[in-house]
Amino acid sequence: MRGLLLAGLIVCASGAAAAQTVVPENVPEYPSTPMPIAVLQGLDKITARTYTFEAPVDQTIGFGTLKVTVNACRKRPPEYPPESAAYLQIVEQRPDQEAVERFRGWMFASSPGLNPFEHPVYDVWVIDCRMTSGGDSRGRQ
Repeated sequence: MRGLLLAGLIVCASGAAAAQTVVPENVPEYPSTPMPIAVLQGLDKITARTYTFEAPVDQTIGFGTLKVTVNACRKRPPEYPPESAAYLQIVEQRPDQEAVERFRGWMFASSPGLNPFEHPVYDVWVIDCRMTSGGDSRGRQ
């Protein structure tokens, strides 16, 4: 009897574990389009100034002591929920010191706190991805 009860518990436990790992088939996948320009915003915490700047993919942009390189920028089409995401590499280069990588990863415009860049002096986050330069991107002081 004990063996039967134990076997039943094992089957129930394995069934519960299997139920937790099942991925629903009706979860929509959202396509995204690669874009050549990332629109970023930066905050200098010392001066309390914010700057909006464009960063072309695979080019490095300077912001204070930071060097920001956008490796990819992707945006969903208008018929899907809005989202822009950029893969960034942020290196800090202080005078007379070795460069130190401070961040590498994806940032999402709709959820800047999901994978934030943490630094005592600067904040950098993604605003948008674009096909062309221009629009309302400008430095604000």
